[in-house]
Amino acid sequence: MSSPAEALPVLTADQAPGVRGALVRYRVMAYVVGVLLVVLVLVGLPLKYLGGNGIVVTLTGVPHGWLYMVLLITAYDLGRRVHWPWGRLLLIALAGTVPFLSFWAEYSARKDVQARLAAIGEVAPEVR
Repeated sequence: MSSPAEALPVLTADQAPGVRGALVRYRVMAYVVGVLLVVLVLVGLPLKYLGGNGIVVTLTGVPHGWLYMVLLITAYDLGRRVHWPWGRLLLIALAGTVPFLSFWAEYSARKDVQARLAAIGEVAPEVR
């Protein structure tokens, strides 16, 4: 079975800087949106419905909603640069709506993009 990096069109060295930039933008947004969603669901909602205090929901829910839109844009940008199929883009988009799943989606996307960059000899710095 071939790896996902081999199944789709190969990147060129000229595309590598744009792909690396798109990956950084996507990773930042995935973590920000993921953290806001986790705080919203695990802290904000219990405080609102069990404690009667909705301030955490207001302070995290609204930014999460707006930043989720930015996450969608960054995921689309990265996906188009590395030629991901629409199904993968849809799964990555949905990952921003499930607590903790955006962290897995970011990990999966990073590994895929790093494999694609390595395939063209553009070794990205190993970031954890």
